[in-house]
Amino acid sequence: MATFNIFVLPGDGVGPEVTGASQRVLDTVASRWEHDIVYSSDLVGGSAIDEYGEPLRAETLEKAKTSDAVLFGSVGGPKWDNAPVRPEAAILGLRKGMGLFGNIRPVKVFPGMESSSPVKDERVRGTDMIILRELTGGLYFSKPKRRWTTSRGRRGVDTLLYTEQEIARIVRMGFELARGRRKKLTSVDKANVMETGRLWHAIADEISKEYPDVELSHALADSCAMQIITNPRQFDVLVMENMFGDILSDEAAVLTASLGMLPSASLAALPQTGGGRRRKVRGLYEPIHGTAPDIAGQGKANPIGSILSMSFMLRYSLGLAKEADAVDAAVEGVLADGLRTADIAAAGQKVASTDEMTDAVIERVSKG
Repeated sequence: MATFNIFVLPGDGVGPEVTGASQRVLDTVASRWEHDIVYSSDLVGGSAIDEYGEPLRAETLEKAKTSDAVLFGSVGGPKWDNAPVRPEAAILGLRKGMGLFGNIRPVKVFPGMESSSPVKDERVRGTDMIILRELTGGLYFSKPKRRWTTSRGRRGVDTLLYTEQEIARIVRMGFELARGRRKKLTSVDKANVMETGRLWHAIADEISKEYPDVELSHALADSCAMQIITNPRQFDVLVMENMFGDILSDEAAVLTASLGMLPSASLAALPQTGGGRRRKVRGLYEPIHGTAPDIAGQGKANPIGSILSMSFMLRYSLGLAKEADAVDAAVEGVLADGLRTADIAAAGQKVASTDEMTDAVIERVSKG
């Protein structure tokens, strides 16, 4: 029997509901395969501001660093729009403090789900890509970053800075992911107008020589945004800087019908196999959707993104590949059966609650 220490940070809005759903599925996995899951939890984001006066305490970050994995919900909401420090500082601080530079965001249209997307069936059918987002550099972290007032009015500045080392490590992660899939990597930048884009482009070309089995192509971020909608099947793995990854992965969610369907894994490295063992890595796992305060507490939240994020946790941080496969298969089976939460239901289709969707996944995981 293996024992794992999981740190749960539910956050705000629907965060507690979807992380609770993931814990229920994880408990089922633990029971079936005889693992021991030890949970601890804390407040982050807006709820932490209310309780502690800050979105992320130092002790919360330290606990995250020493746990086997972090299961995260979502943070933010209109209530804290005017807070001195925004709730989103919690997730930024966790990513930076834990050294989680690579954010894996899969975008997959499950069979039978094509009609749930507002994009035409024939365009979304067969979509299966990964958007790999650099997570600890770029506009969100670089300095200077400030607002000020002059005699001519208000001004603001954000700095976009990347080092060679930051670019190289995320591009290599992209090549490694592509090597394990269809061996196609698209590097996304704005090399036509930005110096960081030109640097990114050049480094990707240099590293491609280490991966002769992987086909590298380049795409400008604006053109890529169009291509993701008009021809998504052309993409396998896309690697890009922080802000582009944030924006384009949210755009790509429309292919799957809802942000509620998309999981993510934020990692300090990819697991490596050596000496007969698969090395586990530190990670934080969260759905990419927001807090959805308008439906919080109503049982309407789609738990799939969080459940699939938990599956990533099984695979990458806990080294439990067959358990992760079972969760993935359960989700696909439930969707194939036609079960739909409100965000992915077609007109006139029966709508399942958060608990009903979770119960259906649990039943399939239990039976194997």
